[in-house]
Amino acid sequence: MLKLSMKRAGVDAQGFTLIELMVVVAIIAILASIVAPRMVQRAETAKRAAARAQIMNFKTALTTFHMDTGNYPTTAQGLKALIQRPTGYDGKYQAGGYLDSDAVPLDRWRNPYVYICPGIHDPSGYDIESYGKDGRGGGEGDDKDIESWHLQED
Repeated sequence: MLKLSMKRAGVDAQGFTLIELMVVVAIIAILASIVAPRMVQRAETAKRAAARAQIMNFKTALTTFHMDTGNYPTTAQGLKALIQRPTGYDGKYQAGGYLDSDAVPLDRWRNPYVYICPGIHDPSGYDIESYGKDGRGGGEGDDKDIESWHLQED
């Protein structure tokens, strides 16, 4: 009796056809192919911005270190000198270090920042660099290096 009343009301109890389901899946796939690349690009843009911000944090910490000690950490001491008093150094050093971290942060692609002092591009100071997405020097687009001497050009 239930089946008869459904037919009278014009309700089809069979559900969706295979073609209808394929059309819905195709629409979802098209939308995903449009949205996904934009989301990936925004993620890379955000990583590059975060790496630039981290380099700015290093620069601020290095300036404070320089004001306290009269020099920048050597290449051998590296950015670790901002967290832990360098071995053999007995001069003024800020209690707790110069960064709010227990370890030197990695760049957003999980690679270490490159620190050179005296710098090649800033011989009276230092150079700090993230090699970008590819983790190698040079590159274009997302692979382009993020450099302390070109922070505003990216």
